[in-house]
Amino acid sequence: MKTIITLFAIVGMIAFTSCTGPEGAPGVPGQDGLLGSVYENKSSSYYNFTSSNNYKVRFNFPKEIYDSDVVLVYRLAGVDNNGKAIWKFLPETYYQNNDARDFSFNFNFTYSYVDIYMSGTNLITVSNDYRLNQIFRIVVVPADFASTVNKNNFTAVMTALKINESQVQKVNF
Repeated sequence: MKTIITLFAIVGMIAFTSCTGPEGAPGVPGQDGLLGSVYENKSSSYYNFTSSNNYKVRFNFPKEIYDSDVVLVYRLAGVDNNGKAIWKFLPETYYQNNDARDFSFNFNFTYSYVDIYMSGTNLITVSNDYRLNQIFRIVVVPADFASTVNKNNFTAVMTALKINESQVQKVNF
């Protein structure tokens, strides 16, 4: 009797392990499905770096980012002769004539926000061209991606993410 029960148990295990259920939904394929987000502050919410905000501004992500994500921040530095935006990768440092650091733009981020700040000596004397009406782009990418692209080149980042200008999310920071 024990032999018959053992035999049924073995046959039953084999039968159940060979069963399959319905196939699940297809996942995102590797680099083709690379998920990245680009945010830009709207012209109605330019950033101003002043003593009243301690030369710091904050952008809250619309949704928390993943532990494995990396944040890249770019500042609109101007427009070239062809009308193309010039985006500078942060940190960005400016020097005086005597090669001493005058001021810098830098940032810190958590999974829910990015702080962009200016540091330097006597920031009140920094030209309004750098302190007022600033536009930033914040790019959230998977860490693997960040190590494979030239982060100094904003156009290269956008191309690698397959994001065009119309897909940049304009938000109030």
